[in-house]
Amino acid sequence: MTLLYWFESIRLPALDAFMSLVTRLGEETFFMAAALFVFWCRDKRRGYYLLSVGFVGTLVNQWLKIVCRVPRPWVRDPNFTIVESAKEAAGGYSFPSGHTQSAAGWMGGLARSSRTWGGRIFWIVLLLLVGVSRMYLGVHTPADVGVSLVVAAALVFVLYPLIDSTLWFPRRMYLIIGGMMVLSFAFVGFVELYPFPADVDAANLTSAVGNAYKMAGAVSGMLAVYAFDSRMLQFPTRAPWWGQAVKLTGGLVFVAAVKMLLKTPLAELCGGHAAADAVRYLIVVLAAGCVWPMTFGFFERYAK
Repeated sequence: MTLLYWFESIRLPALDAFMSLVTRLGEETFFMAAALFVFWCRDKRRGYYLLSVGFVGTLVNQWLKIVCRVPRPWVRDPNFTIVESAKEAAGGYSFPSGHTQSAAGWMGGLARSSRTWGGRIFWIVLLLLVGVSRMYLGVHTPADVGVSLVVAAALVFVLYPLIDSTLWFPRRMYLIIGGMMVLSFAFVGFVELYPFPADVDAANLTSAVGNAYKMAGAVSGMLAVYAFDSRMLQFPTRAPWWGQAVKLTGGLVFVAAVKMLLKTPLAELCGGHAAADAVRYLIVVLAAGCVWPMTFGFFERYAK
């Protein structure tokens, strides 16, 4: 808490606003935008790499949260204050930091894939700044941020050669995604069957159950996308600059609309059970990896 109190002592309105903007880079929206841009417009294999780092990182992060059940800094120390605007997005348990995990995953993946030292340094500095912003805002401790950075770094360096090897051994991707599916369904089984103590926070447990089902659906969709694209679709990534812009912006709007419009009807269909999240994220990933890329042939013709 000593470092957090120091950050509290140097807060200024302008710095609060800056850190609040930086910390948003750790939200799911930015991770998905970065991963889908690479997947749709640059290199599908690198896209699978970023998605794998993000999905596995989320699973590990959420599992640690519900196992360790560490309260937020202002809960542990009532005398400590946070930047109030950051509290809304700081739900759930504190350890480890989800925003840091997400940012370090996709930015670390881009740094690892970068061919220049300038690009690597840029992404590394930016991801570290996201971690600092979480402590500055008062929503995470150094331990929360540090563990997230370590987990993200391990995934970035372990998954890179595995995904890269699928260039020569394409079927190896099935094993990689299959391993991710085992981990995601094991997490579902854990949150559903583990006898949590009576003092577990109900809202945090509900959040963990929802995230477990979301990841199970997303990873299952990822396996279906890889099988469909490698065997049938084989969508191109080439396009002129304006085509890439249309692919990215139109695709993000399409995926966001599917995600939003399915939420209520699926929840009602499943009686409010978290399984609705699994179905929804499965469909969202299929929309992003199978449906939207069917339009890419039109843009490739102009690139030629």
